[in-house]
Order: sequence, then structure tokens, then C-alpha cells
Amino acid sequence: MNPFSILLVDDDEIERIKFKKVCNDINITCTIEEANNGKKAMAILKEHKNFSIIVLDLQMPEMNGLELLEQLKKNEALYGIPIIIMSNSEDTSELRKCYQLGIAGYFTKPAKYSDYAKKVKSLLKYWTQNEFIN
Repeated sequence: MNPFSILLVDDDEIERIKFKKVCNDINITCTIEEANNGKKAMAILKEHKNFSIIVLDLQMPEMNGLELLEQLKKNEALYGIPIIIMSNSEDTSELRKCYQLGIAGYFTKPAKYSDYAKKVKSLLKYWTQNEFIN
């Protein structure tokens, strides 16, 4: 079994720092690769297709999260990677489209760090206990 690995796709550096801090605080053994937009994420995925999960923001420049999600679900080598949306978007039509495309989950980014940490801890606890086929 491969080690747990996350592709974190978010254009906000502070959000990426917070996510990694939560991982460190709860001693999750994983590797985290970062991308600040969908194009960068696709470039990373062309090199490394064996991520355990992808944590994806929706609102990003160049290629937004929905566009990246559509690309991932069209790619036979990548469509099976579980994708969790972590966004501030409250656009229900956009979220409905994400679920139709096959996301594994969605949560909003709370402003308060303690609330954010609880959500990320819950996410990581769940996904690190799953078995993955790479």
C-alpha cells in the first residue's frame, strides 16, 4: 500500500498553510503536494497519478476548480481519485454540478481557525482510514 498523499489545490497560500498546519498538529503521516490553480494541478497529475485524495478549491484563476474537476473526470487514469471540495462558494448550482461529476464530499472553509481545524481533522481521519487502490 502506498503512503497517504494529498494534492491540495487552492490559490490562497494562507489556506494551504492552514491545511498543512492541521496535518502537522494531528500528526498525520502523509505527503502534500500543492498547486495554486487547476493548470498547475494538471501538470502535477501528469507526473504523479497516485494521490490518495485531491482537496480542491473552486474559485481560482487560470483554471478554476470546476474546470479541473471536469478534466479529471474525463481522464481514465485520474477519474478514480477521490476529490473533496473545500471552498467558500455557496453557489448551489455549481455544487450540484460538482456532485454530478462525482466528488467525494464538500465543505466550506470556516473563518475561525478552530472550526476549520475540526473540519480538516474530520476529513483526514476519515480518508486516512480508507483503503486505496493505486
